[in-house]
Amino acid sequence: MGCAYKSRASCPKNRCTLFGPEPVLRQSDHLADYEAALESLRARGLVYACYKTRKELAQAAQGAPQEGDAVAENGPAEREPSWRLSLAAAREALGAKWDRLGFVETGQGSNGEAGPQRAQPEVNGDVVLGRKDIGVAYHLAVVIDDARQGVTHIHRGHDLFAATHTQVLLQGLLGLPTPVYRHHALLLDDQRRRLAKRKGSKSLRDYRIGGMDAEAIKALIAATPKV
Repeated sequence: MGCAYKSRASCPKNRCTLFGPEPVLRQSDHLADYEAALESLRARGLVYACYKTRKELAQAAQGAPQEGDAVAENGPAEREPSWRLSLAAAREALGAKWDRLGFVETGQGSNGEAGPQRAQPEVNGDVVLGRKDIGVAYHLAVVIDDARQGVTHIHRGHDLFAATHTQVLLQGLLGLPTPVYRHHALLLDDQRRRLAKRKGSKSLRDYRIGGMDAEAIKALIAATPKV
């Protein structure tokens, strides 16, 4: 959850209770930690180098393999690889623990999933954990951040429900705790597109700065289409 204001000090009358510990954790201050986690997975043979772009992988998936086709691990020497999690290696490393991976969903997934869930990381396949542009990708960074901050409950949109399966697997591989998850419906704009900063959608902060109080915002949310 977030707040319309950037800090407790900037909140009128200091009335907000949504702020966590300060100073705020910044991922840019912990890049070495993410790289160390990725290196540990490399050392255990749990990731493999992939030299193909997303477009090339998608094109390869649409056609039958031909003799002489390069596999994902191979590629031009001038390319820097991405590092993909190997589900096959992860399953072998965890053994019987693989079938015990799971999490508790106190909200609902996009298909109504609720209650105890068995993790199914295969729904996402061999995800990228190390990226050529920033070094470490979302899935790996977020499980490390959650564990570092002692996060016990995660509340987020159900568009991220499927990602939970991969994150629970990473928690198991890295010996990290699994939080309780609660996924919620997404608010839509008047064209039934989900609200997003990259689309210029208004944020909670925008409404508060514009003069709307908490009750008015709650009424607006209640009347807004959801999916």
